[in-house]
Amino acid sequence: MEHGSLTDSTSSTFSIMEEDHTLANSARFVLNQDPRVAFCGYSIPHPAEKKVNIRVQTTGDAAKDVLKDALQNLMIMCQHVRGTLDNAVANHRAKNTTAEQMDVDRK
Repeated sequence: MEHGSLTDSTSSTFSIMEEDHTLANSARFVLNQDPRVAFCGYSIPHPAEKKVNIRVQTTGDAAKDVLKDALQNLMIMCQHVRGTLDNAVANHRAKNTTAEQMDVDRK
């Protein structure tokens, strides 16, 4: 849900339900890397409520568009990390399987 001015699209607060620090801090990090962002921060209204508020103020572009771009970039980063991890695990398993086979052949 977006909470912002009808006349100024460069600054808005977005409430995201069923999320916590994991998404909010990651989104804040990516948003603060964007040169279009003048300010970005987040808050969690109450620890018992699974909701985060992300505040975005931009230098001219619509805050909604900048947040969307940041979340897409975050998704790409997560996919890259997951792919790198999967490759490392597969390489480790292949290396260990080869070493185990060599040990069995020696016995």
